[in-house]
Amino acid sequence: MRWIAAAAVALVLLTPLHSNAQQRFALIVSGAAGGPEYAGQYDRWAGQLSKALFEGLKFDHALVMVLSDTPRPASASTAENVRRAIASVSARMGRDDVFFIVLIGHGTFDGTDAKFNLVGPDLESTEWSALLKSVPGRIVVVNTSSASFPFLERLSGPRRIVITATDSAAQRYDTVFPEYFIRALTDPAADLDKNERISMWEAFTAASAGVRRHYQQRGQLSTEHALLDDNGDGIGSEVTTPGEDGSLASRTYLDPALPGAAPTDDVLLKLLQRKTNLEAEVEDLKIRRAFLPAADYAKEFERLMIDLAQVSHDIRARTKT
Repeated sequence: MRWIAAAAVALVLLTPLHSNAQQRFALIVSGAAGGPEYAGQYDRWAGQLSKALFEGLKFDHALVMVLSDTPRPASASTAENVRRAIASVSARMGRDDVFFIVLIGHGTFDGTDAKFNLVGPDLESTEWSALLKSVPGRIVVVNTSSASFPFLERLSGPRRIVITATDSAAQRYDTVFPEYFIRALTDPAADLDKNERISMWEAFTAASAGVRRHYQQRGQLSTEHALLDDNGDGIGSEVTTPGEDGSLASRTYLDPALPGAAPTDDVLLKLLQRKTNLEAEVEDLKIRRAFLPAADYAKEFERLMIDLAQVSHDIRARTKT
């Protein structure tokens, strides 16, 4: 995997662009592992994400960069290589191009500065923000690490989608969000509006549901709650508590455009958000069943099923499927 990473970095820095069509760039940063257990996990996630981009989403190999915890200087996830990679993309992309950045690894917060752990000196979230200011195109940043919330506050802006695995800098446990987010990028089940494409909002929604089930099945309290911000206010929204976010993410895709595939409109987005919330309520109700009187459980379950049936009907009518 690591020789592929080195080749990918070299190609993207050296290969000129010859097309005026929309370009899709990607930067995968698998940070300092901190031990063999994490090294294997991060390599696996980075490899799965690379495969999803190349095979499922048809990214040009020459436009995908992979930096990791490797002894190869050219492809190591160092601050200098991150700077070089972002500068290279910034110089090559147009306003309508997309730059997809995914951070896999450990995150820290000392009460003032949030960092993503790199090989050697780290970059603070404010430094990441400064690096991205020069990027002319649309940006999608996904920080899958612990204590990632400050990145949402500091990287949000116009024409940007920022996703973090946590909703608080205090959430410092290792995350499982990358497992489910990477899977969702090419999982047909994540296509909620059935237009044969998976938007960033749909991938975020599917990943959030996967994380929730992960902890529920283990009888554990979830230590991570992912957020998405796409309106530039730096606040973000969870899937189960949607705010003003989601409109841009529901219209942003990483795959090539498909003829006749309509994006999710705002009305459909609200319906899908409502359906997602109801499904989460059903899951929570089932967990609480043992602590509720049978009559109360039945009444609440019936209400949720009626609401779910109605919103599902409205979605079908909207999508004509």
